[in-house]
Amino acid sequence: MLEKLLDWDREIFIFLNNLGTDSHDVFWQTITKFPPWIPLYLILIALLFWKSSFKEGVWMLLSYVSMLVILQPTIYTTKHFVGRLRPNNNESINQLIRIVHEPSNFSFFSGHAAFSFSIATLAVLFLRKKTRFIHFVWLYPILFSSSRIYLGVHYPSDILVGALVGVLFAFVFYRMHQKFKAPYIP
Repeated sequence: MLEKLLDWDREIFIFLNNLGTDSHDVFWQTITKFPPWIPLYLILIALLFWKSSFKEGVWMLLSYVSMLVILQPTIYTTKHFVGRLRPNNNESINQLIRIVHEPSNFSFFSGHAAFSFSIATLAVLFLRKKTRFIHFVWLYPILFSSSRIYLGVHYPSDILVGALVGVLFAFVFYRMHQKFKAPYIP
């Protein structure tokens, strides 16, 4: 059963990756990097403080920092424990795909998906009652994560699991924020 799922994962990856064209490479190579998203991060931080008290904004920012600090070693440890080769390094398929980017570390699960979905989910949880259009922040992790398939460095299952891990981390840290801020913020 697992082998069948991995076969489907490879086939879906090959299909989606081959939809790419040379004329779109620069766009996806830009989207996949963190610096182009810095304005979004700054807007989210500004919204945390604008829509809440300064004290609560600080607590929310600390929740973000704590979440990302714990998420990073989780991603690193899982990648090395599982040891799944990236598609661009997998000799059985790397002749069948478009390789736009060539990292050499492991694939499972996507750190890009985990980070972006955790950031977006926590933003929605913090701001959903205070900001009308906060759900548009979901475009960020969708684009950011999709770029990894386009570039040839992640299978769809890497993205899916990374997204689920990111959402889970966001919910856990949101609950922790709710629990620990209560004594300090009226």
